[in-house]
Amino acid sequence: MHGLINRSIQCFIRDAYGVSAWQDVVRHADLPVSEFEAMLHYDDGLTEKILMGCAKVLTRDVEDVLEDLGTHLVSHPTTEPLRRLLRFGGFDFVDFLLSLDELPDRARLAVADLEMPMLSVRDCGAGAYTLQIRGAIPGFGAVFVGILRAMADDYGALAVIERRALDDRFDALDVRLLDAGFADGRSFDLARGA
Repeated sequence: MHGLINRSIQCFIRDAYGVSAWQDVVRHADLPVSEFEAMLHYDDGLTEKILMGCAKVLTRDVEDVLEDLGTHLVSHPTTEPLRRLLRFGGFDFVDFLLSLDELPDRARLAVADLEMPMLSVRDCGAGAYTLQIRGAIPGFGAVFVGILRAMADDYGALAVIERRALDDRFDALDVRLLDAGFADGRSFDLARGA
């Protein structure tokens, strides 16, 4: 597993629940290290141990932890570069959704060896979309539920997102856009502020 994923989980737990919660995860999961290097690679089983430790410490399902991780990746101030990468996908939430097919290629521009799932978006008409997620990493569907919900808020759109886990490496997310201009979205400018 790419270290960026393990590091993201570590930072999410520390940002959202505190350093002591992360230390509890390390202890409960019997992790060999307490800090993950973003550019190293780790055994896939280690990531599973991290997630099981998070679920135990937080007394939540792994899928709920992964969804919250997805939200964190877009909405926390420390993850602004990822939000910016995603916002380059479109002027509004619909443009963003329809650009998700290209996200793995955009991510590889930033981190060449990051393994991303294959994404495929289908416009079903009348404000309905389906995002299919196929990949080698179980749980990416739950992460994308959090990402899409946070991005809908970011754009000011009102959307309902439901996940259908078809197997451990294939998810479908059904997105119903109820109101593209429901609220004022977060500000975004192509040029970063000084």
